[in-house]
Amino acid sequence: MGGAGARGGACILLSHALLAPLTGLALLAFAGGVGADAPAATEKALAKIRSLRPLLLDVASAGARLVAVGERGTVLVSDDRGQSWRGAQTPTPATLTAVYFHDARHGWAVGHDAVILRTQDGGETWAIVHSAPREEKPLLDVWFASADSGIAVGAYGLAYATHDGGRSWRPLKVLADDMHLNALARGSGGRLYIAGEAGTLARSTDGGRSWSRLPSPYRGSYFGMLALPDGTLLLHGLRGKIHRSTDDGRSWTPVESGTQANLLGGAVLDDGAVVLVGYDGVILVSRDQGRRFALSRDAEGKALAAAAAAGPEMLLLFGEGGVTRHPLKRP
Repeated sequence: MGGAGARGGACILLSHALLAPLTGLALLAFAGGVGADAPAATEKALAKIRSLRPLLLDVASAGARLVAVGERGTVLVSDDRGQSWRGAQTPTPATLTAVYFHDARHGWAVGHDAVILRTQDGGETWAIVHSAPREEKPLLDVWFASADSGIAVGAYGLAYATHDGGRSWRPLKVLADDMHLNALARGSGGRLYIAGEAGTLARSTDGGRSWSRLPSPYRGSYFGMLALPDGTLLLHGLRGKIHRSTDDGRSWTPVESGTQANLLGGAVLDDGAVVLVGYDGVILVSRDQGRRFALSRDAEGKALAAAAAAGPEMLLLFGEGGVTRHPLKRP
């Protein structure tokens, strides 16, 4: 649930599908540049990071800073709205699927092996606060209500809660089944929502302590949910599906996307525009609270997992091609 990106975070489908095409040489070289045992970053190492364009799965705002995460424990930081990036050292080789910042300094990243990382300096350094590699269950999204209380969700119904800033985590049962929980979103009135596999939708009205199932308009998987400032909820997922709710998830209206591509991530920009991204370089932009979307494609046509603004007329896109830039057309 990136503060500048998805919300979600990125799902199993994306990380598994996109890791496969990357060459072993590129993975090895990149891991050597930012792995837990790597030496202090040098200009050569930073050049290597920029040239390899690693798979990135989410991005969040930490104040004016952008922090992106992805394969092999990758964390990249930009302090100039995405013009340049540098690698942060992380203590895990696990793929990181989602990142969230509560403020400019306090953030958390989650990923494969049920790993949870915490930073207290805006993403410069990270510490492992939870890991369960034997379970072989990835965490897919994370959200914090305050610097102390947060929730992480993932595959096979996996969920954890913390009330001490992420120093310790306890298991949390969301629903009775074990469907993948792909994304978290905070709506109006402090309500929390989860979207997931096979149309899974759940809502909490008590800060995530208890959850109830919501009616779902679709039996396929949802990969993300966006909560707009006016209270509108937008679901996006398989085969270009988008659904919109204006009554806290009690009912949903389908929205035409113009594509059959899986929609994997999205963002609400500062000017209120909604951006959704997905396979085949698909980019959807709405300027009417998600009622209608205009379709375009990134020139490279690679799968996209998250988006953020690089200015009033430029998007940053994150995914199979690392970080790319795309002009944002004004109405």
